[in-house]
Amino acid sequence: MSLETDPAVPAAPTAPASPTGDAAAGPAPSSPLPAPCSHRTIIVPPKGWLSLNLGEVWRYRDLLSMLVWRDFSTRYRQTILGVGWALIRPIFSVVVFTVIFGHVAKLPSDGIPYPLFSFAAMMPWLYFSTALANATNSVVLSQGLLTKVYFPRLVLPLASIASGLGDFAIQFVILIGLMLWYGVAPTWAVLLVPLFILECMVVSLALGLWLTALNVKYRDIGQIVPFVVQIWMYLTPIVYASSIVPQRYRALYSLNPLVGVIDGFRWAMLGQTAPSWSMLAISSSVVLLLFLTGLFYFRRVEQTFADII
Repeated sequence: MSLETDPAVPAAPTAPASPTGDAAAGPAPSSPLPAPCSHRTIIVPPKGWLSLNLGEVWRYRDLLSMLVWRDFSTRYRQTILGVGWALIRPIFSVVVFTVIFGHVAKLPSDGIPYPLFSFAAMMPWLYFSTALANATNSVVLSQGLLTKVYFPRLVLPLASIASGLGDFAIQFVILIGLMLWYGVAPTWAVLLVPLFILECMVVSLALGLWLTALNVKYRDIGQIVPFVVQIWMYLTPIVYASSIVPQRYRALYSLNPLVGVIDGFRWAMLGQTAPSWSMLAISSSVVLLLFLTGLFYFRRVEQTFADII
């Protein structure tokens, strides 16, 4: 959908003049006639596959910021621990992973203390898994708003993706504390951290656009996503390093878009082992492909959401 302004609006009617003059016309009205509207807004469907009209999302940035704050605040409203839940999940996960995979299975961690090694990977993973789940259900859970007023539907998954950055910022402070505890100093690569965070956001949005559009029509998608995400975690280098993957399988393994995100973020923060640049290039290419196709598909089918939902 897009908005168009039509300046050709007829002027408001004026009161007819009295044939016998002002005295015969009676007392003057208590208030003047309303001024004519200067413009009107027409909602038109998009034309063709290439009409993304992303400028429309910018015009609704106030709504986007309001939805981001709503999603973040309601997540911890009426909870005892509040934002403490943003720390409990990664900390408990790291403790379990350290005991099972670090001490029992003795998986290599590329020379990094295993708690720090796994926590640096859990941060982007938790952000991705939470953002993906929220984005998948963003349109379905907003059906009351969706069927009453017009706004670009892309705002809904965008708000779900952006609201997770609050938890990520809280966890980032814990990561800095762990680095100080283990005496790991950042290198120049830390300057690339925002790039890998942005890539993680794009991955979440790319898949979220596909899944939320499909979830409107097929509600099974919302049930499948948590199961798929649980399996996906073990196909991603969180509890193990990518270096243990045999060379002949690395190109296939790199099709996982989170491989480049997690390897890159871990290297940028801890600066110990540089990622495989070929694997990083393959993962980034997959991310770009998913994002572009997901964006076009979502904008194409969003005009039917209010009818289906």
